[in-house]
Amino acid sequence: MGTHAHGGPLRAEVMLLPRCCWGRWLMGRRPRCSCQAPAGFDGKDGRSSRVREKPPWRVLFLGTDHFARETLRALHAARDGKEEKLIEKLEVVTVPSLSPKGLPVKQYAIQSQLPVYEWPDVGSGEYDVGVVASFGRLLSEALILKFPYGILNVHPSCLPRWRGPAPIIHTVLHGDTVTGVTIMQIRPKRFDIGPILQQETIPVPPKSTSKELEAVLSKLGANMLISVLKNLPESLNNGRPQPAEGVTYAPKVSAGTSCVKWEEQTSEQVLRLHLAIGDIVPLQTLWMENTVKLMDLVEVNNSILADPKLTGQTVTPGSVVYHRSSQMLLVHCKDGWIGVRSVMLKKTLTATDFYNGYLHAWYQKNSHAHPSQCRFQTLRLPTKMQQKTKLLLCNSALSS
Repeated sequence: MGTHAHGGPLRAEVMLLPRCCWGRWLMGRRPRCSCQAPAGFDGKDGRSSRVREKPPWRVLFLGTDHFARETLRALHAARDGKEEKLIEKLEVVTVPSLSPKGLPVKQYAIQSQLPVYEWPDVGSGEYDVGVVASFGRLLSEALILKFPYGILNVHPSCLPRWRGPAPIIHTVLHGDTVTGVTIMQIRPKRFDIGPILQQETIPVPPKSTSKELEAVLSKLGANMLISVLKNLPESLNNGRPQPAEGVTYAPKVSAGTSCVKWEEQTSEQVLRLHLAIGDIVPLQTLWMENTVKLMDLVEVNNSILADPKLTGQTVTPGSVVYHRSSQMLLVHCKDGWIGVRSVMLKKTLTATDFYNGYLHAWYQKNSHAHPSQCRFQTLRLPTKMQQKTKLLLCNSALSS
């Protein structure tokens, strides 16, 4: 999440230096110090003068959503573990929410009777290490320096690919076949550029949604974090800088992205879009001045595509027909057809319901019209609406 201002790697042994030395390093000057006291532990405020060299650790966790909750659950289990004690103290920071119940991390913390603070309040306790997952706030240098071992970030991508707040959505949206989780150390002022402590890759299951992929990656990330914490000083010393090549960004997605552009997007792109954001906001289109939400989109198989009614003529993008034998609406994209099994106007309708209530009536009323006139059109959202919902379409939105 947070990063070094210059993007350059920091040698991990700096983690064991006092705050004054850290500051000089973070400002781009190499520290010179042989002191043993860690950052923020100079003894002046009654804290211990030496850093803990091994578990159990005192941890401050910062997170929001379901992905983060899985990491918190693993930390909590490690605190209460009957075998080797890995976590001694665990406290939680989350962000304000419009929901009365709060975000998943807050719900879990309250249920588990963990101390919980609301950002920007981070409490005043003494900790060894911070852990961040899906937090979405830049952390200041001053905050990072409070932790002798810095702050670790559980990030659901193979950094440097998909830096930013919505890596899982962009993984699905771009059809990546491989993804993973990176445990990295945070640097101030920029997101996701710190050194990599551990990274594991997995294949992306075909046709998986962002929500399904999030569930897989959250468990992987939680297990990886526990592994790093078991050997924290060694993990930090073995950290490696992120490669300069292969950097991509995963910005928040605006609500306007849910409006299908039939003339511009291929059937594969529309299906990926549905898999990427359909759990958060359904894809939308326009039917005779009415907004239609496309609830269940599927790939159209070759046997349907071979139907003589669909071949041998030029079809306008957005054209919609009802395919009786498969009980699907078929909509033409830039390059071919995509299937729609259900839609929502005032209520959710199956494709058959939509045909009986709307399409059939249109054909009766316009019996002499060319079939291409029966079509969905691109919905244009007002700019204000796009901006209002943009903040929702990041990984945290998968939890709503």
